[in-house]
Amino acid sequence: MSTAIERHARKTRGFDARVAHAAALLREAAEDHPGRIVQASSLGVEGMVITDLIARHCLPIAVATLDTGRLHAQTLALIPRIHHRYGLPVEVFHPRPEAVVHFVSHHGTDAMFRSVEMRRACCEVRKLEPMQRLLHGRTAWVTGLRREQSESRAMVPFFERDADDREKFYPLADWSEADIWHYVAAHDVPYNELHDRFYLSIGCQPCTRAVSAGEDARAGRWWWEADTVKECGLHAGRLAGAPA
Repeated sequence: MSTAIERHARKTRGFDARVAHAAALLREAAEDHPGRIVQASSLGVEGMVITDLIARHCLPIAVATLDTGRLHAQTLALIPRIHHRYGLPVEVFHPRPEAVVHFVSHHGTDAMFRSVEMRRACCEVRKLEPMQRLLHGRTAWVTGLRREQSESRAMVPFFERDADDREKFYPLADWSEADIWHYVAAHDVPYNELHDRFYLSIGCQPCTRAVSAGEDARAGRWWWEADTVKECGLHAGRLAGAPA
């Protein structure tokens, strides 16, 4: 089986300029928010590229992630790899144990399959509440959304303000899949081995599947839902079509 690098990596016109722009945007963001900016990484390939850029340019941007309690082992394995490769600590935020116990006891372990409302309620407990703690005290954050990922992300800007008036940066907004994987290949960036198994967008284990040729990156998330917007709410707000 070919790797994700073999399938996708290709240097396209303007690649070097896009890398330089992403690095400059990160540097400017770090300068504008000294000690109060964080990369919120899902540990997907885009997040790993951003972490590499932060480390490569010695930028004072903290790196943090959410451990929902239902992530793949391959995803969690990246946390020590980041520290080993870059010497960067990764802040890890978990859902509150009592909230998880309450939700599971009332709705079951796999309530997300019953309805969109139950799935979003699960995301609220396991992702949205911990994310508020991850962002507490921060005035800006960085994430790896790209316009090419899905229709709901097609208008992602390089910068906006979130619902809490924090500055939010998308340094890879204009990068293509080919750009991402060419950067990974060029700089030997660690990545989740599930990407080699046709997982393009990786979330919680029960809510993620591999995708087929021609499907967009978000097709492997909550695939049983008829709803075309594949978002959990972390990036709600100005994303076109994202749930509020």
